[in-house]
Amino acid sequence: MGRAMKNLDSLLRMPYGCGEQNMVLFAPNIYILSYLQSTRQLTKDIQTKATGFLESGYQRELNYKHDDGSYSAFGKNDASGNTWLTSFVLKSFGAAKPYIYVDPSHISQAKAWLASHQQEDGCIASVGKLLHNGMKGGVSDQVSLTAYITTALLELDGNLTDPLVKRTLACLKAAVSGGLENTYTTALLSYTFSLAQDQDMKAKLITRLDKMAATTGVSRHWSRAEASVKKTDSLEVEMTSYVLLALLSGPSIPGFGLAYSTGIVRWLVQQQNPYGGFSSTQDTVDTVSVSSPGGLNKEFTVDQNNRLLYQEEQLKEVPEDYIIKAQGQSCVFVQIAMSYNIPPPPDFSAFNISTSVQGTCNGTKRTLTVSVDVRYNGRRNETNMVIINFKILSGFILDKSSLSPLRNETTVKRIDLEEGYVIIYLDGLKQNEIKTYSLDIEENVSVRNLKPAVVKIYDYYQTSDEAVSEYSSPCAESDEVNEVLIREKIKSQSDPIHNTNCCSVYVVYLLHLFTNLIMSKYL
Repeated sequence: MGRAMKNLDSLLRMPYGCGEQNMVLFAPNIYILSYLQSTRQLTKDIQTKATGFLESGYQRELNYKHDDGSYSAFGKNDASGNTWLTSFVLKSFGAAKPYIYVDPSHISQAKAWLASHQQEDGCIASVGKLLHNGMKGGVSDQVSLTAYITTALLELDGNLTDPLVKRTLACLKAAVSGGLENTYTTALLSYTFSLAQDQDMKAKLITRLDKMAATTGVSRHWSRAEASVKKTDSLEVEMTSYVLLALLSGPSIPGFGLAYSTGIVRWLVQQQNPYGGFSSTQDTVDTVSVSSPGGLNKEFTVDQNNRLLYQEEQLKEVPEDYIIKAQGQSCVFVQIAMSYNIPPPPDFSAFNISTSVQGTCNGTKRTLTVSVDVRYNGRRNETNMVIINFKILSGFILDKSSLSPLRNETTVKRIDLEEGYVIIYLDGLKQNEIKTYSLDIEENVSVRNLKPAVVKIYDYYQTSDEAVSEYSSPCAESDEVNEVLIREKIKSQSDPIHNTNCCSVYVVYLLHLFTNLIMSKYL
């Protein structure tokens, strides 16, 4: 958590464009405040910064509220509210109450709207477009959605006598009795019944999950068949986090104590990137030293006073052999992070993206039309919400009149303009369907040795599903630039929208997970 504290204002590099994205930015601040308060590390500066983010996010989210009390990704531009987002807002607003003022009517109205969509069997009907595909599990779709809503209600006030909660739990018990094949749903239900203090159901689900677990050495996690092989799968992190939350919430289950949970924690920690480190909570002193033949000799001391402090040292000699030694009795996480560019691997990508450029190089004002062809060729029938991040060539500006036909596209939900970027929000793409989106740009300043610009597409809720292309001006004054292949895919490129291996939901649930862990076990 130490590194995350240093990057509080840039923890998630996503646009603010829709109601769900805003909540993804909103929620981590709650868990950070809760964590720091629980571990007695909360300073006035951090509290001011985090509560400022909460107040801003709270006000922004109200822009996406419908008159009936529900919320959706694009507010009143959508035909109806969204059940998943409404429950997320309900839970997050409730959790934010200790830190900022939240009008109780927003919570009660959201709850009433959810209750109005409860069916006779107790399940909650899916209303609006679900942009979070992790909740779409075929026949289990309604079950996983109802489980998420029930979890939100129990985290809000823990009221097991609430008629709405009692009926949703009845729906979920019937689903478990009928058999579950979806790992994500099973993991979520294990946490739901843990919050509901139903030890029998919790034990039944944990036992079932144990048979599904993927174990490697001393680590343990839960996987899904459709996961990308390129990167850490954010939904696998999420479902694994749910299992750990279930195990650490309430009384322990025989055979699934802390030793079992430790294997899960090991895997989760291995998924962290350099922007979110975890540190020891042990009371003993431990010393970690790093040395190399090149002369580096660095020692880190971890004790009761600095056990939650993130410590780092830049390793300037690369490549080099480094030796790490530890003395003492404690538990310390040591991570080495190296950044570098590599050629694109010939592996599977869930998206295809290509660009083409048309225009004339004559005259004083050069105008280009850039067309972007995208296709989803993944395993699902349809994607979640999709982001196209279009970088404008240096020296060029957007012809805003070209946005009008783009906005008329049925799949385009929103267009945001950032400095040097056009961010296009798509409702989703169907499997193997090809879509073309075009923009006009015009030269404003002549630039020699003009470098190509990147166009990136990714699934917002499954960020490991991505593809990148680049384009250049046919009028570029350097012959070297003209030789660049426009349709070449590149491995990595910095942009303001997505520059992290962990998706938003991943960060939210990990922060939630470790806050619950510390509060329930160590305080």
